[in-house]
Amino acid sequence: MTTSTTTTSKAAPAAEPRGILPLPASAARLLVAVGAVATIASTFLAWTWTSEFPGDLTVTGYPAGLQTLTLIAGVLTLLYALAGYGVRGLGWVNPGRTNNPVLLAAVSAFAVVWYTAIAIAYDLGGLANLEPGAFVAAVASLLPVVGALALPRPGRSLRDHIAKPDRIPAAAPVPSWVQRLIISLATALGLVVFTYGIGIDDEESETFIGLLLLVLFASMALFAAGLFDRFTELNARHKGFATTAVFLAAVIFPFTQSEDHNANLGANILIFGTVALGLNIVVGLTGLLDLGYVAFLGVGAYAAALVSGSEFSRFSGVQVPFWAAALIGMGASLVFGVIIGAPTLRLRGDYLAIVTLGFGEIFRITVNNLDGHSGPNLTNGPNGISQIPDLEIFGFNLGAAHDIAGRTIGRFGNYLFLMLLITALIVLVFNRAANSRIGRSWIAIREDETAATAMGINGFRVKLIAFALGASLAGLAGTVFAHVNYSVVPTPFQFAGAAPPNSAFLLAAVVLGGMGTVSGPLLGASMLYLIPEKLSFLKEYELFGFGVALILLMRFRPEGIVANRRRQLEFHETGQLDVPEKGLPDTTVGVTKAEA
Repeated sequence: MTTSTTTTSKAAPAAEPRGILPLPASAARLLVAVGAVATIASTFLAWTWTSEFPGDLTVTGYPAGLQTLTLIAGVLTLLYALAGYGVRGLGWVNPGRTNNPVLLAAVSAFAVVWYTAIAIAYDLGGLANLEPGAFVAAVASLLPVVGALALPRPGRSLRDHIAKPDRIPAAAPVPSWVQRLIISLATALGLVVFTYGIGIDDEESETFIGLLLLVLFASMALFAAGLFDRFTELNARHKGFATTAVFLAAVIFPFTQSEDHNANLGANILIFGTVALGLNIVVGLTGLLDLGYVAFLGVGAYAAALVSGSEFSRFSGVQVPFWAAALIGMGASLVFGVIIGAPTLRLRGDYLAIVTLGFGEIFRITVNNLDGHSGPNLTNGPNGISQIPDLEIFGFNLGAAHDIAGRTIGRFGNYLFLMLLITALIVLVFNRAANSRIGRSWIAIREDETAATAMGINGFRVKLIAFALGASLAGLAGTVFAHVNYSVVPTPFQFAGAAPPNSAFLLAAVVLGGMGTVSGPLLGASMLYLIPEKLSFLKEYELFGFGVALILLMRFRPEGIVANRRRQLEFHETGQLDVPEKGLPDTTVGVTKAEA
């Protein structure tokens, strides 16, 4: 008689996720918390003995300069460390419940501290210039990084969390006024960061680099935690309130500045940001690669300069009101857009890019030769049109300082307010156009022109409308550009150069910020204009650093800083290599699915 036995096999439990370093999770969390506290404490010690280094890092008792940035990074690291312990009231800090934000916050403090120590040693000539507080900070900031590397990190890689966080649980319902308060606080924080960054002197480039490191890694931590996704949902829910809050923050900015030079930076950022928004219609919505777009800015600027009343203008006796100059600049750019677009928009891809690049160069060479010698006397050649008088709108002279609410607003502050109104108008036009029937046709052309044509969309007409609208918006910004800079010369209107405006700068602002979005090009233009302005010491290495930054962005966030939902799905939808078809993994920290 044969006895048969049945063996029941149990599936082996899944291995608990581990960190890179072999430390128990409890010890790793303790190391992060202790290191964060020590990093905060180190900012109250002296880091160097001399005030020759930017910022007052010689005093024991309060932080200053780069120490303040380290303090902020240390507090952020401590918040994520305490949230990992499940401290009541801190669950909102890490809604995705992953350990990647802990690592990125720790790296933010580490990067600022070690950069500061290296900068002190380099600028002052040796490690002997470091006080004991700097060594304490260096060791203290290293501890949270070691602890965070030992924490279990289940799920996707760090790169994927930065690009697109895991699915986070829905936020607990809160009253509408609380949601608006969160939007207001976030907008105020953005204003503080921008005001602090733009107020850093050129001699304090070390402080500005420290600010960049903090903002970079802290933003990556918030991305990985899922806070940006939740904030985006709030903005979408209260879109009108969020837009108003940002506009009010921009209005407040000139009142926070004691120097008109910073208002000049703000005005130029808005000028190039609005031009980038016009390019976003062509590139981001319609998918047409335009490499000569800066020429439309030049057309608007020259058209406005010719009727500005400048004695160097070919029509020196003609001076029209601003509204007429704006219409002339827009109309001239629109006409050039149609003239260039009509015979070329039947091309696609690289062929269209080459033609638009040629148009940009033809414009620059033409205005350079219209000097009365090489050609008709229209643009005064390389000398350009100078001494353009300031605008006067309804009796308000934008070139004179005015006292408003107890603060003196200078010339550039006045032009900043004017550009805010123009930016609001262009944003309205962009939103209305993008959400209209023609906007949906643009997106269809971008996705697949052949399929869109088969569905009955007139591809040529739709692309020509996009080209003409984008050109006219650039021309409108060009009218203000001419008056802000007092003159218009051919030099800036080229494909690439060390300083904006140029076509490469505008295209990079759209790609960096996020194609197809409103805030993306504005953010991209702000970064690309402000960073080189504050890091002028880079000189010939500026373009090299710019190229490295673009490569890193394309590697970690190919859809841009402000991601368009459609483009984000194109890069991170399931079924692709970075997100397998089995879906997104469980995000519970240190707990396997079986244990959960």
